Amino acid sequence: MFKMDIKKELGILPKSIWAFHCNSGSCNGCDIEIVALLTPRYDIERFGMKLVGSPRHADALLVTGPVTKYMTDRLRRIYAQIPGPKVVVVVGNCGASGDVFYKSYNLDGPVDNILPVDVYVHGCPPRPEAIIDGVTKAIVKLEEKRKELLESGGVSNA
Repeated sequence: MFKMDIKKELGILPKSIWAFHCNSGSCNGCDIEIVALLTPRYDIERFGMKLVGSPRHADALLVTGPVTKYMTDRLRRIYAQIPGPKVVVVVGNCGASGDVFYKSYNLDGPVDNILPVDVYVHGCPPRPEAIIDGVTKAIVKLEEKRKELLESGGVSNA
């Protein structure tokens, strides 16, 4: 069973992170686990994470599934709408490697072929605890990007 060090998690999560979720071709197993984070058992909102309905309000992009040819352009447009600094979290094996769909005729590949990925959460589907761990890593990356942005005088590469 996956064990969480709650003091460590709370120390990493001093600020809230708003995430936009995009299914780029998954079977919905990972999507169900992301929704499970919102239930009282995991209650991700107590840590400050909130799923938002618009990429313009998000700090992070949660992507599930391998990227289908239909979703490639749409995923790039969603990514472009997220204000910087931003992080991309790939949830599940399919988004990370293509998994069982890797050689499929209608895929453009895993997410990192299309977008720069900051955090991978492996599993098929990953447990909610693993997604929470991935989100905490994303917050650390986001804070690093924010510090770099401040040091560079507001010029962003993302």
